[in-house]
Amino acid sequence: MTRTAGAPPIVEVRGLRAWYGPAQILFDIDLTLERGSVVALMGRNGAGKSTTFKAIMGLLGRVEGTIRFEGNDVRGRPAWHMARAGLGYVPEDRRIFTELTVMENLAVGRQPRRDDAPFWTPERVFELFPNLGRMRDRRGGEMSGGEQQMLTVARTLMGNPRAILLDEPSEGVAPVIVEQMASMILDLKREGLSVLLSEQDPGFAGAVSDRACILDRGQIRFDGTMQSLIASPDIGHAYLGL
Repeated sequence: MTRTAGAPPIVEVRGLRAWYGPAQILFDIDLTLERGSVVALMGRNGAGKSTTFKAIMGLLGRVEGTIRFEGNDVRGRPAWHMARAGLGYVPEDRRIFTELTVMENLAVGRQPRRDDAPFWTPERVFELFPNLGRMRDRRGGEMSGGEQQMLTVARTLMGNPRAILLDEPSEGVAPVIVEQMASMILDLKREGLSVLLSEQDPGFAGAVSDRACILDRGQIRFDGTMQSLIASPDIGHAYLGL
């Protein structure tokens, strides 16, 4: 699959504001994810990256602004609706079923085939993550953190999403797993899948992303190509501590 000329962004956020209880966390966020692209949402811890993902997925109680998925207004829709519509979400804390095996976790995530989206089977997932293919009957609770991260991504892919929100895939995992995650994201891009990536590591983000958006204190401070970010060291220093 390739990008469709003139097609609207697969994910479009305008004027997004979000709260945890009485505390406002996001302030008028504008963000787009084009079809077949990878966009890195970057920023320090506490900048609002995970909150942005939760707001898009319908996991927060109070959200204002516009959220569109495939051109449809989806603000206020619950998370299960977003998943059924074809938006996958890989949370930072993984949330696998620890008592279920790899194959059983994958079965839980299965959804019907979708038009204009890659179709995933366990065997196709194991091509992306050969380690998982060698531990099909292992329970999730017996796996390392990196293996659990791979399983979370694999389970999300079994839903045959058109786009994925991928929250901090490189955090807290071994370097070899980070390399596999980067390779996986590039493979998904070649499949035509759209990926919105939350990431602190500029090296990882730069290796896989077309664009970067920098979030600081709940506001977008930069939105441009990875090349323009690399060419602006003052921005990286101010908002990423580079």
